Amino acid sequence: MKGIVSMVMMGLAALVLMVTPAAGAKSIKVGAILAVTGPMSFLGGPEARTLQMLVAETNAKGGINGRPVELILKDSMGNPEKAVSFAKQLIEEDKVVAIIGPSSSGETMQIKKIAEDGRTPLLSCAAAEVIVDPVASFVFKTPQKDSDAVKMIFEEMNAQGLANVAILVDNTGFGKAGQEQLVKIAPEFNIKIVENEVYDKAANDLSAVVAKVKANKDVQAVVNWSVVPAQSIVAKNIRQMGWDVPIFQSHGFGNIRFVEAAGAAAEGIIFPASRLLIAADLPYGHPQKELLLKYKKDYEEKYKENVSAFGGYAYDAFIIFEAAVKKAGSTDREKVRDAIEQLKNLPSATGIFSFSERDHNGLTKDAFQMLTVKDRKFVAYPPL
Repeated sequence: MKGIVSMVMMGLAALVLMVTPAAGAKSIKVGAILAVTGPMSFLGGPEARTLQMLVAETNAKGGINGRPVELILKDSMGNPEKAVSFAKQLIEEDKVVAIIGPSSSGETMQIKKIAEDGRTPLLSCAAAEVIVDPVASFVFKTPQKDSDAVKMIFEEMNAQGLANVAILVDNTGFGKAGQEQLVKIAPEFNIKIVENEVYDKAANDLSAVVAKVKANKDVQAVVNWSVVPAQSIVAKNIRQMGWDVPIFQSHGFGNIRFVEAAGAAAEGIIFPASRLLIAADLPYGHPQKELLLKYKKDYEEKYKENVSAFGGYAYDAFIIFEAAVKKAGSTDREKVRDAIEQLKNLPSATGIFSFSERDHNGLTKDAFQMLTVKDRKFVAYPPL
């Protein structure tokens, strides 16, 4: 029956959202591997809810090319082994046209080759640049480039006259990738890395790491690069020690929950992020403003929680998938892959995407907006 949506739990770690097609219409299957539950649910939860909302909206409008969309959603719980198993199942058994996700860089790197070998488009919601560099034929990602985030941060440091920097990163794939980019790009901006520390993603007290970094009197600023709740602990520990050092975060800070967790310590943190977080402040006529406001309104009214940059990455993936299927006029995986590469100037939540054979991210540095935290809210930095 058309329009009926049911959620079915498959085993302990697989969620499947089935949209029953209309009589005579064959559904378009799209898979998703997201950390809906578990320690990384702050990533996968908003992504899954965004996809569910978009699929329902799309089917209410008649689907894609007159065919309803069937979303097969697997909950990896952030576990790379589960992601591998689910990727094989989606490709070989479910015969999906494409896969959205995973939520994390580590999971994505584990299934990258599976998508390639299965010749199935993968639209990752994870940020590490190594996902698309070097380019793999069937693998794409929606978050902005790590290197562009680093450049935005270092440009602001240059503007503030900050040269000696301490780096703190978590021990995830995202943290490792960010650390590599920070170290690699620093010389281009005359930035000197004077401290370089890695911490456990599950840490609930980072005072020892912070104390070590603080002891170095050359440190003029701290960059924390992570996508886990511990990034809030870093900020709290820094301020609890009475250290009034400028704090910069990566684009992994783009969830207001991290601000809430850090409390007063979040005030003044500077980071690059999607314009989704300040949609209402964008000037009228901005190519993203209307769609960002609609997504924000629809999501927040439906789920009673603030929209986040992470949900935006899934929004992008679905918009890209939808546009590619329409452009291809087919659900053939190879044709959909080719169509993604041909998409140009496609506005979405994270930026305006233009793909090519050499660029499977499709975004430039312009997809970022520097933000800060003021009165526990995200605002443009400097003000628009």
